[in-house]
Amino acid sequence: MCCLPEINRFGPLDLNVDEANFVTMTVDEYEAIRLIDLEGFTQEECAKQMGVARTTVQGIYAEARKKIAESLVNGKVLLIEGGEYRLCEGLENGCGRGCRRHRHGRRFADSDFLAP
Repeated sequence: MCCLPEINRFGPLDLNVDEANFVTMTVDEYEAIRLIDLEGFTQEECAKQMGVARTTVQGIYAEARKKIAESLVNGKVLLIEGGEYRLCEGLENGCGRGCRRHRHGRRFADSDFLAP
């Protein structure tokens, strides 16, 4: 994947936050949602981009959507962290048309996306 999410926590603004009110989405689940729903990749294209089998992407994507639904329907905070992923190495070894690291003529450093 290109980079870690700029913001890794989403949810209700007025919620008393405790562990029972969190849903954790892995970074690879986030990447599948980004590639398929935002960038318009097919599951096959997403699988190639992520370097996994299409059936693996199907499972990752289904689990990610379930977590988003749980967050929205049950008013839980969605936290993005963990999972199995590898960041792309930059322009020379760019990861393809869905790469966000080099958008708008700006090259992002990994440190631009680290959580506080």
